[in-house]
Amino acid sequence: MHAMILPARGARLQYTERPDPIPGPGEVRVKINACGVCRTDLHVVDGELPGIAYPIVPGHEVVGRIDAVGDGMDHAHLGTRVGVPWLGSTCGRCPYCLEGKENLCDSPLFTGYTRDGGFATHLVADARYCFPLGEDGEDAELAPLLCAGLIGWRSLVMAGDGHKLGIYGFGAAGHIVAQVAHWQGRDVYAFTRADDTEAQHLALSLGACWAGASGDRPPDELDAAIIYAPIGSLVPLALRTLRKGGRVVCAGIHMSDIPSFPYDILWGERQIVSVANLTRQDGVDFLKTAAKAGIRTHVTVFPLDQANEALARLRDGKLVGAAVLKP
Repeated sequence: MHAMILPARGARLQYTERPDPIPGPGEVRVKINACGVCRTDLHVVDGELPGIAYPIVPGHEVVGRIDAVGDGMDHAHLGTRVGVPWLGSTCGRCPYCLEGKENLCDSPLFTGYTRDGGFATHLVADARYCFPLGEDGEDAELAPLLCAGLIGWRSLVMAGDGHKLGIYGFGAAGHIVAQVAHWQGRDVYAFTRADDTEAQHLALSLGACWAGASGDRPPDELDAAIIYAPIGSLVPLALRTLRKGGRVVCAGIHMSDIPSFPYDILWGERQIVSVANLTRQDGVDFLKTAAKAGIRTHVTVFPLDQANEALARLRDGKLVGAAVLKP
């Protein structure tokens, strides 16, 4: 197999040949057809997440087919197209798992962070945490659904049922969630970098009723706002757009520090909440909804060995939609 391996914090990924992985009990090996590039991959590469053991293969928006199974697995699974998400495994024993909150597990494994991920031709995954994808849709277009879509869905649910929804950061997750929210009949307000007119045009084309810069005030008070950009200074800006009782959802796994802000923009029972990972039920619910809503992702495809270029373009804000690697 071949993989783009991160040898150390902040290093360039290295295109490397290594032995094919062998699945253990309860595991499957997936021959990868596409892997999305997520902002969390940047946090892994830049060492902004704790406890990274190098070398590691990033990537957690994986679409492929099972080509080997471990002990205890039915060989009938061979050839099945599956998606492998961020949440790679949980302990099943801690208080959070027992309460049905596996996204908060005390001893989880994460694809592309604490176990090798999808910037490769093959990976091994816990079969219980793979999602059957069926045969509809192109591999590259499905890949962003496995994190941008799943985390986007969880953040949308946490935002509540309000009609007027703000989205800060109109990248992979934003452009998926905007489609779901529009399909649900909500008004979507898209906030982007001031000079990112291309993302604003994309937002409007996907049904947003307004698009502008992150520092702009929308024409209406919002019921909720979701922040996908990892920029803490957006939190006070988002709070200022909310009606009383509104909610700001911080949807990233990492964010720069939130600056101090006056209490009066929080008062009125406004809330700030965070999203942590996902559950398998999130995946089941979202993939059903995505099919019903006819979600279409906007992707730029890169060969696997150009993963560094894809990450650089994501870091510099030069991508519209999502980047996807193809082995």
